[in-house]
Amino acid sequence: MKAVRIGAPAGLDRLETVEIADPGLPEAGEIRVRIHATSLNYHDYRIANGEALAVRGRIPMADGAGVVEAIGEGVEAFAVGDSVVSLFFPQWSDGPARIGDFAQTPGDGVDGYAREVVVRPASWFTHAPAGFTHAQAATLTTAGLTAWRALVVDGKLKAGDIVLTLGTGGVSIFALQFAHAMGAHVIATSSSDEKLERLRELGAAHTINYRATPDWGRAATDWTGGIGVDHVVEVGGVGTLPQSIAAVRIGGHISLIGALTGRSGDVPLTAFLVKQARLQGLIVGSRSHQIDMIRALETTGIKPVIDRTFALEDLGEAFLLQEAGRHFGKIVVEF
Repeated sequence: MKAVRIGAPAGLDRLETVEIADPGLPEAGEIRVRIHATSLNYHDYRIANGEALAVRGRIPMADGAGVVEAIGEGVEAFAVGDSVVSLFFPQWSDGPARIGDFAQTPGDGVDGYAREVVVRPASWFTHAPAGFTHAQAATLTTAGLTAWRALVVDGKLKAGDIVLTLGTGGVSIFALQFAHAMGAHVIATSSSDEKLERLRELGAAHTINYRATPDWGRAATDWTGGIGVDHVVEVGGVGTLPQSIAAVRIGGHISLIGALTGRSGDVPLTAFLVKQARLQGLIVGSRSHQIDMIRALETTGIKPVIDRTFALEDLGEAFLLQEAGRHFGKIVVEF
């Protein structure tokens, strides 16, 4: 069967399409899944291009969606023919966060889903949302669940709240969709007026071009009448955090998800203390969170925004599109 492996040294031009052995039939507690799609995330990008430590020959990609082909003894949650989607943290079933590394994350500590078939414990998957294509389901494992946890699980989002999202990547688009569907008001940022128009079409109540308005934190606060936003979905890191602090209301909530602008730097502590806000780091979520999110997707009718799809052997080209930052929403690989 076909798979993609990371070469040595790692690099987007060193991803190797290879033939590997079929994993065979599942044992007790396992399922065999024919993978049909995966989607790109920043975590996958850092592994593929060598920024993060990767084992030579590792099969990348944390997200995987497909169809159950066989079940092992004792498996009751799934049946042959079920559409399923993978988990980012297979060992985190429910409760508070207990995992702070990627030792069991597919595509990082263990082989991922850039391959046609896997045999894994049944607990490594959930059902995909009814009516979703495999490409749509493959966007949920990392980006969808991160946005869900940021706003719903940790942020306790409620109707009437004001949410600030940054950019047009997968997490930010999902955050906009979840917030809008739940009756919140969204302020969305981008450096592209064309993308801002698309954000308004998705339900953004207000948009800000952060290149034209460098003090976008103040602009967001002004739009709220000087109060500030209830939630910030912060994907930039140290380069954008000062503006996010400026935007958040007193006692508000900032979800620190990404570090696209760097991994260390100065933070305006006095401004943050005055805001008395909650800054919470998070990495994706649990199996229970994913099940709840999927139920919400089925109820609200939200569908992921997919920018473009690629073939498995073109995974490197897909990463180059991600690297360029020209996409809107998710980039998917189908096979």
